[in-house]
Amino acid sequence: MNNATYNEDGLSVVVLTVALESGGADLVEEAVHQKHWNAANSRHKHYISGARRPAFALGLKPSNQYVALVNFDQSVEQASEAARYLSQTFAGHVTVVAVAASLNPEIMLAAMRAGCSEFLSDLKSTELRELFDRLETRWINTETVEPAPQGSILSLFGTKGGVGTTTLAVHLAMFLVQCHGKRTLLIDQRRELGHVCVYLGIDGSRCLFSEVVRNFNRLDSELLSGFVGHHSSGLDILSSTDISGSGASVNGDAVARTLAFLRSEYDYVVVDGGPPVDETSVAVLEASSHLYVIASPEIGAVRDLSRYIDRLAPIDSFSEKIKVVLNRSDAQHAIHIDQIEKAVKMPVAIQLPDCYAELVRSHNLGEPISPSAKSAMAQAVVKWADSIVGSSSRIKANPKKNGLFSLLKQGLPPRVAVTRAN
Repeated sequence: MNNATYNEDGLSVVVLTVALESGGADLVEEAVHQKHWNAANSRHKHYISGARRPAFALGLKPSNQYVALVNFDQSVEQASEAARYLSQTFAGHVTVVAVAASLNPEIMLAAMRAGCSEFLSDLKSTELRELFDRLETRWINTETVEPAPQGSILSLFGTKGGVGTTTLAVHLAMFLVQCHGKRTLLIDQRRELGHVCVYLGIDGSRCLFSEVVRNFNRLDSELLSGFVGHHSSGLDILSSTDISGSGASVNGDAVARTLAFLRSEYDYVVVDGGPPVDETSVAVLEASSHLYVIASPEIGAVRDLSRYIDRLAPIDSFSEKIKVVLNRSDAQHAIHIDQIEKAVKMPVAIQLPDCYAELVRSHNLGEPISPSAKSAMAQAVVKWADSIVGSSSRIKANPKKNGLFSLLKQGLPPRVAVTRAN
């Protein structure tokens, strides 16, 4: 299955061919041999996948760069499966090349969704040399480029359902934009049926976080703009699918690398996430600059809060960034804050008022509370945003003339637009 060759000097590169005719695979290996690479060629006659795993370890040395050329002519479905498998196996280090005699739009789209970032319609020596020269230039430039300024990832997860995590994530993200003018992205991390776009009153079916993660290995600013949804407030959004049963799991390492890229594009990335129960959630929490654990002052939420703190606080990578957020802190019959702090052995960093009726109305209208509203919740979240950015950077409020109240008086629904760049 594997035919590995090594040179003494140059870049360390592994080149794999999948389901190519023997003549095509020979051309690839000849083109690799002409490069001054410390190279390994791995030939696979048949399609590979998670169910048909090849024994990579038998002939391949570890490398920082992998190139996989996958034949899409025999079977688009199996080729797509092979591309996804290779993208996950060598996450962050592989360039998957779709090879087909005719790269029609259907094949191109399937290949892109599977993680292919390069395309060859004519498998000839000249085209292969150009491909490998282009990739080599890209690798060298990537190693020498100055690191981009890094934004902050603010992740929120609730100790149980119903504590208001999504509500707080939406308002915190919007207030970072509206109060401080920060370039902010809000991510709905849930696999399916998340509520971020519901609460914002927008259609998020075309701005899915999972699609971005699946294409992490070819992300750049232009590609990202085609995935991200734009709310009229200036907030950018990546949503979860709103179709039950259609949410696919994503690789934890791919999520981590996606977030690393997003930090270079935004001042703040706010994640409406979940507790650390799978590799995706753990990857989000590990990448976070601040980790807000949301609870409400009732026995079930406090019990779960205590368990999560017991688990996360002793871990060095989490201990310094955990902050407890108590939502509905002044609710009737609430457990007193002193008792909560004693139970979790950690201070409550942020307290938010009980504004249940106001927020239900906001959710139903698809119109978050304005930071300029005379609302206890608005004032509390403004204070929260100030604690992150600094109150000195707050911009002067400029309420719209045709605000929510005037629209409701006219009997008109508030208009919130979502657009997607072409």
